[in-house]
Amino acid sequence: MTKSDFSGSAEITDEGIKKHFQSFEPIRAIYELVWNGLDAGATKVDISIEYNELCGVDSITVFDNGDGIDINNLNDNFKKFNESTKRNDDNKHGAHGKGRLAFHKLCEQAVWYTRRDDYNARIKIISSAIKDFEGKFINNEKQHALLSGIKSGTCVELMGFSKATSLPSEKSVFKSLSLQFGWFLAFNKSHHILLNGKSIKVPEHELHETKFFIDDIEFLVKMIRWEYKPGKEKSYNYLINRSNRIVSKILSRFNNKIGFHASAYVFSSWNEKFDPDGFELGSDSENKSSPIYKKLNKILYKFQQEIYYDFLRRYVDNEIEKFEERGYFPIYAEPQNTYFKWREKNTKAVVKEIYFADPSIFNKLKAKQAKILINLIDKILVSNKNDDLFDILDGVLDLDNENMSLLAKQLKKTTLDNIIGTIEVLQNRQTTIHKLKEIMENRFATVLETPDLQKIIENNTWLFGAKYETLGAEEDTFHNIAKKLRNQINDIDVISEDDVSEGATVEGINRQVDLFLSRKTPQFDSTGKKFFNCLIIEIKRPGISLNKKHLQQLDDYAEIIEKHDAFNSAHMRFELILIGRKISKDDIRIKQRIESLKDKGENGLITDGRIKCYVKNWFTIFDEFDLTNGYLLENLKTKLDSLEDTSTKNLIEDLQAKSA
Repeated sequence: MTKSDFSGSAEITDEGIKKHFQSFEPIRAIYELVWNGLDAGATKVDISIEYNELCGVDSITVFDNGDGIDINNLNDNFKKFNESTKRNDDNKHGAHGKGRLAFHKLCEQAVWYTRRDDYNARIKIISSAIKDFEGKFINNEKQHALLSGIKSGTCVELMGFSKATSLPSEKSVFKSLSLQFGWFLAFNKSHHILLNGKSIKVPEHELHETKFFIDDIEFLVKMIRWEYKPGKEKSYNYLINRSNRIVSKILSRFNNKIGFHASAYVFSSWNEKFDPDGFELGSDSENKSSPIYKKLNKILYKFQQEIYYDFLRRYVDNEIEKFEERGYFPIYAEPQNTYFKWREKNTKAVVKEIYFADPSIFNKLKAKQAKILINLIDKILVSNKNDDLFDILDGVLDLDNENMSLLAKQLKKTTLDNIIGTIEVLQNRQTTIHKLKEIMENRFATVLETPDLQKIIENNTWLFGAKYETLGAEEDTFHNIAKKLRNQINDIDVISEDDVSEGATVEGINRQVDLFLSRKTPQFDSTGKKFFNCLIIEIKRPGISLNKKHLQQLDDYAEIIEKHDAFNSAHMRFELILIGRKISKDDIRIKQRIESLKDKGENGLITDGRIKCYVKNWFTIFDEFDLTNGYLLENLKTKLDSLEDTSTKNLIEDLQAKSA
């Protein structure tokens, strides 16, 4: 070898080299060149890819500001192939001597320009004779322009691309580099990788840290949970030394978990003396048989398990929402019936627990299979065969005894919590109905100033039906316009003798005013289209009996709304509900209108279409509750206290309290 020539050959045949790259994707050749730069201590790697007009590749350049190529140790780099200079040096991706030769999957020729210490050099390899390299020392004038002005570094030029060269678009390459090198960039904030001048970003992720001691030795664990799998590598736990080099890596126990991709990095002074294969007697090195290593793995597993369970809860919640949207859950004959609502809630909770215990059960099912399975679970849960469900799960779920026992406890707790919660809600509502009925039957003539009734209604909107359980906050603009339009109705607040219920007086009624509630909320129709549901509730004073005059006012209000520009959108639907203590015994028109639309199956409906109108009385509302929940109420046999000795003031205060 002369001062100007250091050419040579790798210790393997051309065919032997290329055999190693049979399943190698072309883009991985770029990965390897980047890793070579990082392994050489580079803090910046700049990749430049020039595409031609036909979207083919004209040239690729990879520059790094690392230590450069050590020409004095060619036996440890360019002359070696598929063997490392240091045993178990997993961190050095290019240290096995073959990464540099992956270029032949992309092009015909690769030229390395390097600067190190007191020399400049160039190394050339062509794919047709890939085991041979041509090396020469060069002067500054012949050095690559990207290396000008820096102490050390390397620039690799790839040339001779054929039309058959397969490389993704710049956007795809950018994403691939992000997935491949994200973990490295996440922990090395001072390092930068660029593609055509744009910095490669760390993929979306969550960073979790914990610190603990084992035998007075401090350990710091940093775990990254990736939103998407970073490259093709599985999840590993890594031991890192002071130089941020990987001392050892072991497969994580959380591989093959659906949607869960994580890398854990353990930092400690203890790692400096860890040798994965060190079993020599008398050696002060630590190995996988060490008690500290075993304790470390246990703590690491528990830490990762907590993160996994937190992720899985969120993942399963999202999947259950998708199941609902796709119609996997049973459709009940009376969906608003409290009993069926409890069944629906309980079935969803149990499905969620099963999914959480073993996500592969539902994840591998097709839509029809999932729907059948969920419906079968629903049937079993309301039979006397609950133990059979657990026996089935015990036979098919891939769980150890500890996790199967945990699932059994969760299923029992979930079912019990749902039962208790449903009973409590139902009993609270039954008590509310009982108290409100007492007021409407026996105390309507002398009580219920408007503020009292307003608060009672706002805290118990479920009285009007299950879909009105939560109405949300008022939307000021909508409310103000709706109320202004209401005031345009002739004699809306005028009371005549014909309006007064038996037992009430005009004077007493005039101390009160009608109640007006409105809400505008976005909803979805049966086809999935979004619209605004506009609810307007007109509650007549308790001392008034509803009659044809009030019916006419409701019709007039609907007509005014229909003609108003702000309410004329096809994306707005209205529900106008007129509620009174009772319908006058002398009235015929309201009853006729309700009878004419009874085939629609909606109680009190008098007008159908974009603007629906309803007329209801409080006693009908009370009966609807009893009929809807009759099955459970009968079995609960709740004892309702007499209210004769309860003051009206206390009744009102109880009713104004926030109900279930």
